[in-house]
Amino acid sequence: MVHFVGAGSGAADLITVRGMRLLEQADVIIYAGSLVNPELLEYKKESCEVYNSAKMTLEEVLDVIFAAEEKGLTTVRLHTGDPSLYGAIREQMDVLDEKGIAYDYCPGVSSFCGAASALNLEYTLPDVSQSVIITRMAGRTPVPEKESIESFAAHQATMVVFLSTGMLDELSRRLIAGGYTADTPAAIVYKATWEDEKKFICTVGTLAQTARENHITKTALMIIGDVVTHSRYNRSELYNPEFTTEFREGTKKA
Repeated sequence: MVHFVGAGSGAADLITVRGMRLLEQADVIIYAGSLVNPELLEYKKESCEVYNSAKMTLEEVLDVIFAAEEKGLTTVRLHTGDPSLYGAIREQMDVLDEKGIAYDYCPGVSSFCGAASALNLEYTLPDVSQSVIITRMAGRTPVPEKESIESFAAHQATMVVFLSTGMLDELSRRLIAGGYTADTPAAIVYKATWEDEKKFICTVGTLAQTARENHITKTALMIIGDVVTHSRYNRSELYNPEFTTEFREGTKKA
């Protein structure tokens, strides 16, 4: 059996209880060493074999899984954050399907959730933004043309940009070309929920300058939109005393 497990956004105690138990039971752990907190390996049993996939190809990862399966061992494939976001899990699952190898998937706390917690931020404020766009800049790995930064910026929704810290000058230009102003609030969160977490409030126009001044070159998320500064939102209707729900009757206005 193979378990794909989300390691969480950084802090070792942000892994799910289920994920922790799977680590405790694993005979083999293959973890994304470039991003996963190594403290999570303290949950493993003494006899567990550990492999760092940062130094491995897909084929080498699969060879380790196949060897474990032949021995009847349980493998945990430990990915950073939640594996459904930039986790490259589908290509692994497709091969396991072809080989008839059973697997499941334990979700984790994504770094975009960790970044919100670092800023005490709500991504969806009434009458400000009710949608979150999660995307990345095109680099060595391309992005479909229909998913350009400009096209997303036109929506004026909240944006969370992964894997783009080294391209912030271009990101700013493309956000502004798409419809944001240079003064639109923005934030950079470095290593959300790790002990060395850093967070900076800035604007779309000062993203690159803020990163340079604080020596942020990688492992950061950018958040774009008015929710960053909690500007002028309406309270939730769900908790409005005049609003009727399935569970309580609303009161009439005075």
